[in-house]
Amino acid sequence: MKNTLYPKLISVLLAAWFVFALTASAFNLFNTGPEAPPIALGLAAGGPVIAFLVWFLVSPSLRQFALSLNPRTLTFLQSWRIAGYTFLVLYFTGLLPGIFALPAGWGDVAIGITAPFAAMYLATAQRRGSFVAWQLLGIADLVTAVTLGATARLIDPHGIQNSLMAVLPLSLIPTFAVPLCLIFHIICIAQAATSAETLRWSETTAPAREA
Repeated sequence: MKNTLYPKLISVLLAAWFVFALTASAFNLFNTGPEAPPIALGLAAGGPVIAFLVWFLVSPSLRQFALSLNPRTLTFLQSWRIAGYTFLVLYFTGLLPGIFALPAGWGDVAIGITAPFAAMYLATAQRRGSFVAWQLLGIADLVTAVTLGATARLIDPHGIQNSLMAVLPLSLIPTFAVPLCLIFHIICIAQAATSAETLRWSETTAPAREA
């Protein structure tokens, strides 16, 4: 497939993915109740990431397109995660369990606040190590949040349940926003790890080399 077709294709897939997450949430498909494991929510969170990884590995054209994306833009988009303060607010009002809300909330706030710095100052050839380290921290935050969100009821079965994360509007976070952010992190790490600099990476690092 030609790289010129990927922007339209990705836009359609993102729109379809969002509509699916929204519709499934509206029909309460992710809310399995306090007794059943959140399998549907887990599949919705992990499925898109696995699908992307397989597509990325088997399709040279998709890989070329993904590696051509601007790493600064992908990193800056992580700034929205400052909205993780919502988890903290819901914890302090007694609506989310602390075992999930505190690490997820503070982790997201930290990543969201530092995302502009990482985008502007770490996305350079000279600071690739620090750039990758920041991306890995972002992944660790998301994986920790998803893991604790899925196991909170097992760790503390008599505590506050995490059921709010399975219904609108919060259900859009694990079913759409989290996997999308994971994909952005993966692309940025792949860009930094590639032996030959992509055109886009070279363009974003040119000022640093001239300095």
